[in-house]
Amino acid sequence: MKSLGREKFERIEGVFRRHFQLGLETTDNEGKVIKELCSGDCYPEFCEVVRSSRTGLRRCNQERRRSVKIAIETGQSYITICHAGIVLVCVPVMDRDRALGGMFFGKCLWEPATEMLIEDIEKRLKGIRVERIKLTAAVGKLAVIPGRMVHNAAEFLFDLLYEVGGYDTRVIRWRRQRAEQQSQIGEFIQESKKLGADWRYPLESERELLGKVKIGDRTGAKEILNSILGTILFHNPGELGVLKGRLLELLSILSRAAVEGGVNIDVILEKNLTYVNKVTEINNQEDLCAWISTALDEFIEMVYSHQDARKVTQIRPAINYIDANYDKPITLADIAKASYLSASRLAHIFKEQMGITLIDYLTSVRIERAKQLLLATEQNCTEICFQVGYNNQSYFTRTFKELVGMTPRQFRIRNQRRERISTPL
Repeated sequence: MKSLGREKFERIEGVFRRHFQLGLETTDNEGKVIKELCSGDCYPEFCEVVRSSRTGLRRCNQERRRSVKIAIETGQSYITICHAGIVLVCVPVMDRDRALGGMFFGKCLWEPATEMLIEDIEKRLKGIRVERIKLTAAVGKLAVIPGRMVHNAAEFLFDLLYEVGGYDTRVIRWRRQRAEQQSQIGEFIQESKKLGADWRYPLESERELLGKVKIGDRTGAKEILNSILGTILFHNPGELGVLKGRLLELLSILSRAAVEGGVNIDVILEKNLTYVNKVTEINNQEDLCAWISTALDEFIEMVYSHQDARKVTQIRPAINYIDANYDKPITLADIAKASYLSASRLAHIFKEQMGITLIDYLTSVRIERAKQLLLATEQNCTEICFQVGYNNQSYFTRTFKELVGMTPRQFRIRNQRRERISTPL
């Protein structure tokens, strides 16, 4: 975690505390606390009481090791009730495929303390000597944060951490997608158990999948794919060979769909050789399911590329130019020059492919960046106005309000209030 450093941590802590009024605790992969990357108040009185016991400290360390491991394996924030009975959240920290540790927050309650909750905490703390009066007082001082807000805070910290830390998120995002896919497959399996349907391979679903790929419907195709995977796993639990065989059959379905969608057959055959070799290398269910989902994305991308290759190639320089220069006072003529097209021709193709005008796209890029800066920095509205490419604050404010429905200042205040939590008096 040396790559994070104290300066970046303080930036993350400052923004997160402003929104959620909670401290942060950072650990390495083994759950060992990195003191210089922790808030001074990262342990509320309740945690201090529990950790004052050698047994309590050992259980806390075990909890953190377990939480970091699960968060990194799933690629998403891990929210749990810890060994002592309070809410604990771990955000995984990774840079590409290198696991660095976890950043914790929470140490709160879902709802105000009750006698029943106190009794539950006492049971959990069996073997740790804590006076009931002292324990009750410490529990009463814990922050009370509704579950929805805890989830919002976890997502907020995840994005903030990776933006400020500058970490490569490709692997962690892939792990998150894999975990989400397994959750969807699990739900389908549970539903199948309730229905108790006789085994029948979903040929109709295959036909629907073929149609979705041909028209480039990524969301619909993934839903159907996961239902097919759920059916296979429900009727063949733990049989990796059967799963591999079925996935190779699905690969042929995807190939056919891509060819019918206009992709060159030679390109498909070359891709398939790579895919088949990959299947032989994977030896666990989760990665196999994630692999076929990735293959589906690539087939759909090939269909898209074939259908709009020439036009997309023509507008790509415009998109790249805007993304790289939105913070400067650029014009339609500047963008057209970078694209080697006339302004009128570029405007026509861009609207046809993107569904919005070039100027509207440029405006949306600038306003989205302004929203990020309003939430993640202390810069005032004037500074942000110039940083996103506007040279007139009145015009910036008017444009922002037209797109967002409120002024930049109102947006910042409202989001701060929305995320604010209440602590017991």
